[in-house]
Amino acid sequence: MKVAVVNLKPGQIPISIAINEMSKRKSPALVAFQDGNRLIGEEAAGIIARYPDKVFSQIRDFIGKPFNYVKNLADSLYLPFVLVEDQRGAVGIKIDDGVTVYSAEELVAMVLSYGRNLAEFHAKSSIKDAVITVPPYFGQAERKGLIQAAELAGINVLSLLNEHSGAALQYGIDKDFSNQSRYVIFYDMGTSSTYAALVYFSAYNTKEYGKTVSVNQFQVKDVRWNPKLGGQNMEMRLVEYFADEFNNQVGNGVDVRKYPKAMAKLKKQVKRTKEILSANMMAPISVESLYDDRDFRSTITREKFEELCGDLWEQSLIPVKEVLSHSGLKLDEIYAIELIGGATRVPKLQAKLQEFLGRKELDKHIDADEAIVLGAALHAANLSDGIKLNRKLGMIDGSSYGFSIELDGVGLSNNESTKQLLIPRLKKLPSKMFRSLKHDKDFEVSLYYESEDMLPPGVTSDKFLQYAVSGLTDASEKYSSRNLSSPIKATLHFSLSRSGIFSLTKADAVVEISEWVEVPKKNLTVDNSTDVTPNVTVEAAQGSSSESGTGNLNVDGDTSGTSTSNEAEQNALGTGTEKKLKKRTFRVPLKVVEKAFGPGVSLSGDSLSEAKLRLNALDKKDAERRRTAELKNNLESYIYATREKLESSSEIGKVSTEEERQSFIEKLDEVQEWLYMDGEDASATEFQERLDLLKATGDPIFFRLNEITERPASSMHAQRYLSEIQQVVSGWEKNKSWLPKDKIDEVVKDADNVKRWLEEKEAEQIKTSGFSKPAFTSEEVYDKVADLKDKVARVNRIPKPKPKVEKPPKNETESEGDKANTPNSPPEENTSNTDHEEPVESSNDKADGNTESHDEL
Repeated sequence: MKVAVVNLKPGQIPISIAINEMSKRKSPALVAFQDGNRLIGEEAAGIIARYPDKVFSQIRDFIGKPFNYVKNLADSLYLPFVLVEDQRGAVGIKIDDGVTVYSAEELVAMVLSYGRNLAEFHAKSSIKDAVITVPPYFGQAERKGLIQAAELAGINVLSLLNEHSGAALQYGIDKDFSNQSRYVIFYDMGTSSTYAALVYFSAYNTKEYGKTVSVNQFQVKDVRWNPKLGGQNMEMRLVEYFADEFNNQVGNGVDVRKYPKAMAKLKKQVKRTKEILSANMMAPISVESLYDDRDFRSTITREKFEELCGDLWEQSLIPVKEVLSHSGLKLDEIYAIELIGGATRVPKLQAKLQEFLGRKELDKHIDADEAIVLGAALHAANLSDGIKLNRKLGMIDGSSYGFSIELDGVGLSNNESTKQLLIPRLKKLPSKMFRSLKHDKDFEVSLYYESEDMLPPGVTSDKFLQYAVSGLTDASEKYSSRNLSSPIKATLHFSLSRSGIFSLTKADAVVEISEWVEVPKKNLTVDNSTDVTPNVTVEAAQGSSSESGTGNLNVDGDTSGTSTSNEAEQNALGTGTEKKLKKRTFRVPLKVVEKAFGPGVSLSGDSLSEAKLRLNALDKKDAERRRTAELKNNLESYIYATREKLESSSEIGKVSTEEERQSFIEKLDEVQEWLYMDGEDASATEFQERLDLLKATGDPIFFRLNEITERPASSMHAQRYLSEIQQVVSGWEKNKSWLPKDKIDEVVKDADNVKRWLEEKEAEQIKTSGFSKPAFTSEEVYDKVADLKDKVARVNRIPKPKPKVEKPPKNETESEGDKANTPNSPPEENTSNTDHEEPVESSNDKADGNTESHDEL
């Protein structure tokens, strides 16, 4: 798992990778349960070789999968998990207590919560929103399950993003396609899967602030995959090879495959051996105590490794071949083949790709490990409020699967009840569409994957969801007695979300009624026609529709009619009316209920609430465990640091008696013995209590020891400043004669008081024993000096007064001019300039004058 953070604070890198507690840029997506404790990430990885049955991996690939599929996957990878089938037909994982069972969604939620904590620690702020990447082959159950896992982790999913789209975003964000568009294939072989995506990069012109600008964009043209082929397959070939070799060395019918701990050790070392082979022609393997205290050591050449994986090399080319064949493009029309995913570092794989593509070099312009997560961060920044990207890159992603619908109900024609394609493959995300049908009975809607030949891993049926649509029968009965102008229709509204999830969002019945309504006659006299406005007719129509007993129905279309009050008004005006046939359209909301279908369906509301409570309890327990470990470490560190001070300090005897030190050492010994005996399983409170007990004795001793040097230093600091004040006061008297004498005297008086206090305290300290409480502390000295500095600064900031300017006496002409410029004067007089010596009004003066005149009016 990799986590990228979009930073909003000024001065930070806009997008950066969050590191974990081991300062690594990627973390193991592992969850472990041991002795009642939960471990995630690096902590879980640390015990995987010793307790392979307690450390759960591959958990993302368990979501939305039927039990048998997950069981076979775990067995093929020699994962000794205790798996059970839950009520949904999905897998549940039983932990080491033999009782508690967690769903795959809950385990994934734990990993996502761990990732969010890394992001929050990195950003130093709370984080709720996220974009989560998924492989393109993830189906509906996997995508919904992942969103539920994020909900359990307290994360709001802005979007699920296909991994190839994340890579394409990172690839194109810093490039310019205005001069040349290009096709790029992103080839990704990761741990457990492989895919190839064809992406078209181009640019279009648009207006921005009145200027024509070029904006880059990309469109995913196709993506093909093999969800069961990855670097893991290569490692398992080596595991099988070395397992056979070890069995032959031991003999006696021993099969190391039957021992989970031995296989966990072997798999861990095989991973390193494969990595060494990527850069060397030969690699060793060494496993201590693989089985029955027997060590295993061997070597393997790159040639032998490539031979063991012989069939995998051809399989690895199939996604690229399918993308090219379905696109109709030729090899020379492909601008670049970008490699991502850790397994693409295998030299033989690169050689096979080069041979097929006819290229001497493959493209590696983006980080094979981090391109996807950085692209996801760009997408998150684009979706979030309050963030503006300097560089724009439009994204047109498509659905990895096509979807069909099928209706089932009484009275449906064969044409309406047959399966029909609604969402073609690679339909733009997001999209909305609707379908209308003439029907008057309740029915069911089933959703299907477009093709049985292209289904998500583990899925055996192309049907994945079913809805019951009700309320149509009741609506038909209610309006059947009315004059229907056309048969009742049902409209189904479908949505393909940004996350690639296809659903029926709502349904309604459309009812059209023809009714005779009274309207004003058209042959009105001129006098009368002026009294009847178009608004009257509209208001009358609305009144009529509300009186006709339609209840909560939404009115859509022409609803002309007349109300009693409007008729009376029209008669009073002397206007005539006539009857006219009008159509009114109503939309009646129908009830849509989702029906669970197939294994691996989403968690129910009750299950989700229960899971949240369990995860919250685990989070609190983990927080308490971390707090306990921290306080235990603090107590242990205090004991060792204190012993060192007592033994190494040459002046400790000046501030403590021998009896005091000996008593303190005995307390340290007592607590240390408790710490390593009874304190192993103590609570955080107990550790804190013992730490406070030791500090109650030790802190006064070490405070007095520290004051031996700090107190003289503070006294020297005070004396230096008191001497500086005399120079400051002399400068004030010479250069700032306007400063009030009482303020200066107050400063001098306060300085004398501080000097007198310091002299008295120093004399008192000489008489005080070093074992006793000091007569004064360095902190008290610094506080008094700080107060004195503040007072000096306040006096020093007193500004020099402005000189007084005496106004000349106004003569009689000027007085008359002033009178002429009063607010009550007419505008002509106010703007006249009869006296050239009168200052010209500023714009503000004019504004004020106008405002005053307006207020009086």
